[in-house]
Amino acid sequence: MIPPADMMLFAAVVREESFTRAARKLGITKQTISERISKLEERLGVRLLERTTRRLRVTGPGATYYERCAAIAEQIDEANSEVQQRQAEPVGLLRVSSPVLYGRRYLMPVISKYLARHPQARVELVLADRRIHLIEEGLDVAIHIGPLDDSSLVARKLGEGAIHFVASPRFLAKYGTPSARELRSARCIGFNAFETWKAEGVESRIDPVLTVNDLELACEAAIAGVGIARVPAILCRDAVRDGRLKVLFGPKPAAMRAIHVVYPSRMNLPAKVRLFVDALATLAEPALPLRGGSRLTASAPRSVGLAKPRR
Repeated sequence: MIPPADMMLFAAVVREESFTRAARKLGITKQTISERISKLEERLGVRLLERTTRRLRVTGPGATYYERCAAIAEQIDEANSEVQQRQAEPVGLLRVSSPVLYGRRYLMPVISKYLARHPQARVELVLADRRIHLIEEGLDVAIHIGPLDDSSLVARKLGEGAIHFVASPRFLAKYGTPSARELRSARCIGFNAFETWKAEGVESRIDPVLTVNDLELACEAAIAGVGIARVPAILCRDAVRDGRLKVLFGPKPAAMRAIHVVYPSRMNLPAKVRLFVDALATLAEPALPLRGGSRLTASAPRSVGLAKPRR
């Protein structure tokens, strides 16, 4: 079987009408081209080129063979260009996973801008509050909140999400504002039958008066005066700003949770992944509310609802 590379080399020699010019264009030596053309002729059992010291002439069989080789070379060039174009411009389906709250609140602006800029792209968004297995589930990108537990994935930090203890003014008026040490006996909204909360360096084992499995429900219950909730700043921001919730134990967050975008590999990263990750990382960070409408002012573009990454 004739190697396609030799056919393309022959087509280049005929097109350039010179071994020297073809060698210069292909970045190989004139001797290499001459030897490979000779071997090609041996395999075919036919003379393709007539060589003299002054000129190069294509034989009759060589002209016929050139037409086929040139057509194959053109198809290969088109295939290469198509692949390179696909790598430069997002094409096809991008499968993205995110925790439910983050996805609902902040991914749609990213996705809508991404689709508007890249009309050949499509997105499937999977919202799930569970551990995601990217490769096994056929996902391209995932938003991960908290400690990373899979060192095989590439991770790009988007920022950090603040966690606050909050309660409604009505609740505080009725039960008083607890100290960190009094938290263990306070009425709390949790996610498990028993939890350990840490406030101002003090760890407290709490027995929630209400247990839920959704952060938004916990925030709504806190607004309704049921108890103290431990929720992300991105969720309670508006309620704190308009006075429906108050932040407890000072303005410093109870915890900071790292937020990363993760994907399988850096090698030959598809454009659809690369540009979507870049879009996530360049969202403007809004102000973060603390204590009844006071704010920390954003100092640089980062990810929506996140504090700047620590350096």
